[in-house]
Amino acid sequence: MSATTPIFAHQSERDVAMLLESYGVRWEYEPTTFVLDTDDDGRPLSAFTPDFYLPDFDTYIEVTTMRQSLITAKHRKIRRLGEVHPDVRVKLLYRRDIQQLDAKYRLADAA
Repeated sequence: MSATTPIFAHQSERDVAMLLESYGVRWEYEPTTFVLDTDDDGRPLSAFTPDFYLPDFDTYIEVTTMRQSLITAKHRKIRRLGEVHPDVRVKLLYRRDIQQLDAKYRLADAA
């Protein structure tokens, strides 16, 4: 669990954090940025920062509730992450996943 409450980029991230905490799952918010591509001088050209890291599971979670065109770009980044950092595990949660979790666990009412 996070020592201080982070400022989440979206309500769905807050909902996921609440769910993780309700189950006692330790998490960190945006702790790592992975460089995906560099220029010839080694300067980063693109990078990816997953929303959560679950240290007990050595897994990152990325939450997305965005438009389809942006989801496609996120898929591309996650695919690239797998190519550059094959040892890093990332689970992508979609809007429907968050809505199902919200309905099942009544996350909004727990706030």
